[in-house]
Amino acid sequence: MATEEASGGAAGDGGAGSLAFVTMTVGDLRLALPMSSVHAVIRPPELVRIPLGPPGLEGLAHWHGDAVPVLDLATALGRDGGTPDTRETRVVLVGHRGQPVGLRVDAMAGILRSDPDRVDPVTAEDGGLDPAMLDGLLRDGPATILKPDVLIDRQFGDPGESARTASAGGLVGSFGQVTGPGDDRSAGARAAGVIDRLALLVFEVAGQEFALPVERVREVLPAPREIARMARSRAHLLGVMSVRDRLLPLVGLRALFGLDGGREQGAGEQGAGRRVVVVRPGQGQAPVGVLVDEVREILRLDAAQIDPVPPFLAREPEFEDLDGIARADGGRRLVSVLSAGRLFLHGAAIGAETGVGEGSDGMEPARPADAGSTGGMAERFVVFSLAGAEYGLPVAAVREVLRRPDSITPLPNAPDFVSGVLTLRGEVLPLIDQRRLLHLPAAGGEAAAGLARGRVVVVGRDGVGRDGADAARVGLLVDGLSGLLTIPAERIGPAPAVSAAQRRLIRRVATLVPATLGAGSAARLILLMDAESLLDMDRLAGLLVTQR
Repeated sequence: MATEEASGGAAGDGGAGSLAFVTMTVGDLRLALPMSSVHAVIRPPELVRIPLGPPGLEGLAHWHGDAVPVLDLATALGRDGGTPDTRETRVVLVGHRGQPVGLRVDAMAGILRSDPDRVDPVTAEDGGLDPAMLDGLLRDGPATILKPDVLIDRQFGDPGESARTASAGGLVGSFGQVTGPGDDRSAGARAAGVIDRLALLVFEVAGQEFALPVERVREVLPAPREIARMARSRAHLLGVMSVRDRLLPLVGLRALFGLDGGREQGAGEQGAGRRVVVVRPGQGQAPVGVLVDEVREILRLDAAQIDPVPPFLAREPEFEDLDGIARADGGRRLVSVLSAGRLFLHGAAIGAETGVGEGSDGMEPARPADAGSTGGMAERFVVFSLAGAEYGLPVAAVREVLRRPDSITPLPNAPDFVSGVLTLRGEVLPLIDQRRLLHLPAAGGEAAAGLARGRVVVVGRDGVGRDGADAARVGLLVDGLSGLLTIPAERIGPAPAVSAAQRRLIRRVATLVPATLGAGSAARLILLMDAESLLDMDRLAGLLVTQR
């Protein structure tokens, strides 16, 4: 997304009293913007759709570390928009209330300078445009001067409402904050003395299910295209991958447990769902990555549901890497719970050959103590996919992630976005269709066929509320589970405010650039949802009815 035009010049550049404009075409219109308001002109970037926005909003783009909303200027002006991109299509980035906003145009016409006496006032509609959005007519263009702030405010609604929303609920809901590394309990739960059941991240390797405690999982990353093998290492020590300019040792469970012939798939054989589960290091221990075929779900089980490995099997070397066997779904599923400590030993074994050993976390580059950093603060999120975009919820808000049920019991007189209810361990759980909630298109074609991989993200509080009622819980129907992700605080910022409903539901966005994820990785924008708003069903229904 290279910048193509000089930008940000003062209005008086080019001569005493002269005015500078960037001119462009949209359909049969020739338009102008004050150069002082233009940050850059770029080629059409890759976009991530942001829900609950106005019709003219095409999505979010990544630009210089910011998540930038991009409007189709034709649609914003009340014209027919949505035309396919051409070689001439450009996005003009303008400043709006402290943040950049992109305006998609058909083509750039150039830079024009004009004397003030060559600018005529707007006396009537020009080209069918609302005069309130116009600032004059350039005789030398000829071109119509736009007021970008008025145009954008009309698309995004009342600019003061965002501040009121923030003051009412804060940029981050009190329930949605992560209080510290490895602590996935809400503050209310801790105050009530409620102890969470063990949360397990379940993944699949060669058709078998394994799990690791969520508190020991740092993040889940896409599998690398290539793995650098180390000389004379054992078969299950696959090699290393680069993460944030550091080397991460990789362990393969196929070879470790002799699954599927013990042969790991090569780079050309890997499926789209393959992931690397990064196990959180202990004090003075190096982290290790576990290569898996697919991340399945997050389960919360009582300690009584996790049995030790039977003594007869525990004596065998291939079982020494297990901490126990979990009985899920009433004992119909058996999930092998891996020992994080043993995996750390595997990581140390290969880390000794790569220089990633004890006393180094192997993941974060060193930072100057006085560089204004957040002291290594980061937040952990459960990331899921929906309609081609990625969304995140704080680990503290997610109780578990389940497979999508084959059938859902409908709930009469429920809001349109409530698909029905599900009985979970004797508790009736309302299921929210995230596509309907966020006004996204219904799944069709390949997307509908892939719903077998859909998941239910259970969001809620533990314990009992102040009024004595059970704490609220809801299930979110999503397309799939991407996994866990630890995001540095400096990579999280407020989401662009495009509507009242979006301000409530999606308040922040994480911007991850290739340097954050490792060489060869594409930039990611993850929309971070507010758990408290999702749990307030009455306010949620009213908010979506009145959305702008």
